[in-house]
Amino acid sequence: MTYDINVNWDEEAGVWFAVCDSIPVALESHSFDALIARVKIAAYEILELNEKINENTQLCFKTEHRERIA
Repeated sequence: MTYDINVNWDEEAGVWFAVCDSIPVALESHSFDALIARVKIAAYEILELNEKINENTQLCFKTEHRERIA
C-alpha cells in the first residue's frame, strides 16, 4: 500500500509540515530533510503498531512550497 504524505511550507511559522490522515501522522520541522526523516520513523512505528506494514508499504511525499515574491 502507498501512503501519500502531503508536505508544505508554512511561511508564517517558518516550518515545513507533513500530514497523512490515513496513517495518521502530523509533524513539523524547520528543516525539510529532518521532517522527512521524522515522518519515515513515525509512519513506520504507527503502521507497525497497527499491523498495517508489509514489504509493499510505501510513502509518497508530495511537496508544495509557495512564497510571495512581491
